[in-house]
Amino acid sequence: MNAIANFFTRIMSRYLPDPLVVAIVLTALTVVFAMFSQGTAFLDAADYWGDGFWNLLAFTMQMTVILLAGYIMARTPAVDWLMDKLIAPVTTPRGAIIAATVIACVASWLNWGFGLVIGTLIAQKLGHKVKGLHYPLVIAAGYSGFTLYGIGLSGSVPLLINTPGHFLEATIGLVPLGDTIFSPPVLGSSILIAITMPFFIAMLHPKDPKEIVEVDPGAQSLVTKVVEDRSTIADRMNNSKIIGIGLGLFGMLYIGRYFLNGGALTLNSVNFLFLFLGILFFVTPNRFLAAVNDGVKILGGIIIQYPFYAGILAILSGSGLVVTFANWFVSFSSAETLPLWSFISAGLINIFVPSGGGQWVIQGPVMMEAASQLGASIPATAIAVQMGDQWTNMVQPFWLLPALAISGLKLRDIMGYMVLILFFQAVVYIGAVLLWGYGVL
Repeated sequence: MNAIANFFTRIMSRYLPDPLVVAIVLTALTVVFAMFSQGTAFLDAADYWGDGFWNLLAFTMQMTVILLAGYIMARTPAVDWLMDKLIAPVTTPRGAIIAATVIACVASWLNWGFGLVIGTLIAQKLGHKVKGLHYPLVIAAGYSGFTLYGIGLSGSVPLLINTPGHFLEATIGLVPLGDTIFSPPVLGSSILIAITMPFFIAMLHPKDPKEIVEVDPGAQSLVTKVVEDRSTIADRMNNSKIIGIGLGLFGMLYIGRYFLNGGALTLNSVNFLFLFLGILFFVTPNRFLAAVNDGVKILGGIIIQYPFYAGILAILSGSGLVVTFANWFVSFSSAETLPLWSFISAGLINIFVPSGGGQWVIQGPVMMEAASQLGASIPATAIAVQMGDQWTNMVQPFWLLPALAISGLKLRDIMGYMVLILFFQAVVYIGAVLLWGYGVL
């Protein structure tokens, strides 16, 4: 296993460029595919790209807030204390890998922005604590839990199709969370990943001490030191616990009434909850804003790269390439195998458009219409698309940006391990969608 891991690590170290370059290469490939597959003229492809460059600004903001709210929660004193308590018993490198993976899985299931950040923070803490721990692998382990985000409480597709007024409601109606996130096949998949994946990743830890790269103890921290100056009225207001706690409690009052009045668990409600919990836990506005400023530092790559992927999505949509691609899979699907091919097609599309579930806008109608015609399970097909999306995020550089920013590593340092993790997850997810499709689960 170590030999395979070393092989992929060497390949990635030699040939894998930085994430922005990957986005540019994917843009070029999409243009080529559209021209040769759909007969799209080069100038038309350029127009699709430019016209769509800013199409996902609202969605970009939503995804940015998810990550920022997750980072803020992960940086609160209460969560930081909890992280220290959780890793206190860990003393061995393999124990550290297992701990980082499990914690990241649970956190990502609760909220994907929270999990994406806390997995890396836990891994970083373990890197400083445990001697002989291979730092790139523990960071990969901390990121790997992100694979459960889409079938957890903040999953884009299951929350969307459970939201009244969603764009496919006339076709599929409202799909309750009991049929998606909380269904036995999905819960079983989440639990199986969380139990088995940590031990798989632990097996990848180098045995040769010469191959181990430990954390740089002198690496610069992203955390801003808060100076609580109270010399003026303005400073006292900035550091006022009354203002901070009051605002946090006011937000909690609203979200509590929202859920008591039957409000749905949506991306916006989850974002609101985590944001105001962060305000409440930081106690003062000054501490909260310091965490916000630190969080913004890790979001720069995502903010600048999202328009590139929006442009790719526009080419895929405008040329009809994504519909052709999805329809090709549908053409040889049956009611039982449609979830499988939905999973695979979504995973491949996600390589080009890592939209956090945003590809559902284009792929969703195709798959839901096919499910209706074939008599396939609507929940199974929808969740299969979501699983495919989260599956290939393991090797899509876009969502790795926060982990890289926090850890100080390069993409090529961890990508070899992420390829192996991708293969492992494929076994679990493909097994789950096949068993669900054939009615075994």
